[in-house]
Amino acid sequence: MRTMLLVNPKATTTNARTRDVLMRALGAAVDLSVEETRYRGHAAALAATARAKGYDVVAVLGGDGTINETVNGLLNPVNGGDTPLGDDPSAGRPALIVIPGGSANVFARALGLPNDPVESTGAVLEALRDGRRRTVGLGQALWEGQSRYFTFCSGMGYDAEVVRAVEGLRGTGRKATPARYVNTALRHYLATDKRHPPMTLTGPGIPTARGVFMAIISNTSPWTYVGARPVTPTPWASFETGLDLLGLRRMGPITLAPVLRHILTESDALPAGRHLVQLHDEPEFTLTAERPVAFQLDGDYLGERETVTFRSTPNALQVLV
Repeated sequence: MRTMLLVNPKATTTNARTRDVLMRALGAAVDLSVEETRYRGHAAALAATARAKGYDVVAVLGGDGTINETVNGLLNPVNGGDTPLGDDPSAGRPALIVIPGGSANVFARALGLPNDPVESTGAVLEALRDGRRRTVGLGQALWEGQSRYFTFCSGMGYDAEVVRAVEGLRGTGRKATPARYVNTALRHYLATDKRHPPMTLTGPGIPTARGVFMAIISNTSPWTYVGARPVTPTPWASFETGLDLLGLRRMGPITLAPVLRHILTESDALPAGRHLVQLHDEPEFTLTAERPVAFQLDGDYLGERETVTFRSTPNALQVLV
């Protein structure tokens, strides 16, 4: 089985010795070639090359950002455009192996993999030996003639502002730890505009919802983790259904406190409240803002946008897990 392993040498939770052990373990099970990512977007280019050269599998040792790039390289192999996927979207492209190496590793953990890279490699080797594959759906965001797939979440508004702030801290050499996200979120909340909600939600068969401050779009659950604790604003989301959404029409502490308590402690029930907007298992919807709004995808800040359409892509990718 020809396999290309993409290694992010700057992955948060691995070091050179661990990476060498993992590469040796995988190399004993498959015909392995190893490529290190060197710049933003490199994983997408390498994954596209692997597809073009007929590799059977692309494995990723890295965090959610590297995995997202890899997935987009597999689905958009030529120019990053919107590729027609046909009746069997996962056919004709390499399967994916995920070995978590980042700080949150949401996609890997949502697949049921251990959060430790060595233990996860053991689980992957079992999947290889037993031929276990899972076909998963993806989300897709489209804006201004651009398109990008996401594995677990996207967002517009406050959560994307926090992602932007943390990326700025990472640019100064600080690690993206759970504590840093929480502290950044608390500090950023004090400076957030809580009076002028900019977004409107529309979609086929969806009642128009105006006055949205923040929107979380989920392709699976949990949305993220705070350490070992899952955060579940959209608990019914899964890789086998369409997209889910939780929108907030108010950002005051009286509104936020019960929502935060619920999504941190309840795993199966939807949060409730008059000022929430919720969707489940939707094929498509659009968020339009009256002013540019921060936009993130799989924890990667992508600038400010005024209109983004979100689509579900069923059965998009096979994962060895």
